[in-house]
Amino acid sequence: MAEEKKLSGPDFAQGIALTELSDGGMLQGHANGEPILVARRGDACFAIGAICTHYGAPLAEGILVDDTVRCAWHHACFSLRTGEALRAPALAPVTCWKVETRDGKLFVREKQPDKESEKKREPGAAKAPENVIIVGGGAAGNAAAEMLRREGHSGGITMMSADDAVPYDRPTLSKDFLNGTAGEELVPLRSIDFYREHEIELLLNTRVAAIDPRDRSVQLANGSHRKFDALLLATGAEPVKLNIPGADLPHVCYLRSQSDCRAIIGKAATTKRVVLVGASFIAMEVASSLIQRKLQVRVVAPEAVPMATILGPQVGEYLHRLHERNGVVFHLQQSVVAIDSGKVTLKDGKTIEADLVVIGIGVKPLIDLAERAGSRPTRACR
Repeated sequence: MAEEKKLSGPDFAQGIALTELSDGGMLQGHANGEPILVARRGDACFAIGAICTHYGAPLAEGILVDDTVRCAWHHACFSLRTGEALRAPALAPVTCWKVETRDGKLFVREKQPDKESEKKREPGAAKAPENVIIVGGGAAGNAAAEMLRREGHSGGITMMSADDAVPYDRPTLSKDFLNGTAGEELVPLRSIDFYREHEIELLLNTRVAAIDPRDRSVQLANGSHRKFDALLLATGAEPVKLNIPGADLPHVCYLRSQSDCRAIIGKAATTKRVVLVGASFIAMEVASSLIQRKLQVRVVAPEAVPMATILGPQVGEYLHRLHERNGVVFHLQQSVVAIDSGKVTLKDGKTIEADLVVIGIGVKPLIDLAERAGSRPTRACR
């Protein structure tokens, strides 16, 4: 459902003084009924859509890095020159607008032409792979498939996902979906029809067992093989498991997939007391969401200040107090050594009643498939 566009700031169609936009500065306004962000780099001025295409954040709250703007909410990155979405989690580009500077003023004029329609393979260009296989159905694999099509790739694209759902927006799971303010329809990144329309073959519940680089093929868990001309591994990460007695009990959950989130929501419906093991980003987001479901939430973590090593002690302490004000109870400089059907046991011997335990102690990259194929990955995406 399309939302009414909220316009604020100056009308760029009427012009603003160039002195209002300093070098390295950004300003949100509007023109022709559209919210627009203008930015300046030296003598060059740019105008793009003001709203991040991922979660609807105002890009004016982000930062400029060279000729890009990065969203403050989830670090989506857009080109000031083309509007292209350069970095996940954003998929769709923002609109670009023509800018005119005259008599000491800046004016935003008409929209720039759609760059996607201009991207055709030039004669004599290097031969593109006929068949691309992407292993992984997360945001990174999905973004790669979309970018291939936007860049004019006309060959086959196959995404192989071990998940049972179309690629979805993982940040939504621990926030709006878990707290109950977003329904199932807001979780997918694209509809199933999108993949059909863009001729992207999407294979769900499909696990790759091995890669044969010499034969240029992947072996699936069901024993079948698929050939490729180019292969992209976007396997992401998996939760770090807690290896203590009781960690495999039915009321113990992790949150990584949409099915994980559904399981937590189902258990939360008949739960009053929740213990979160760990003070990671995911754990803190789960705490915030379950507090909104009117549950009693306790967090057990080894650090003295949550997330201090990542965000610094001041920000960590601010978040600590914010969660406490919302009702979360912290047990810091502690760890869980055992889990039973109705309680967890801490290192100091004390126990906490728990109907539901959610473990959030970090993730580790899924690199086994690449290593067995002889590759040495150096970086993993969330």
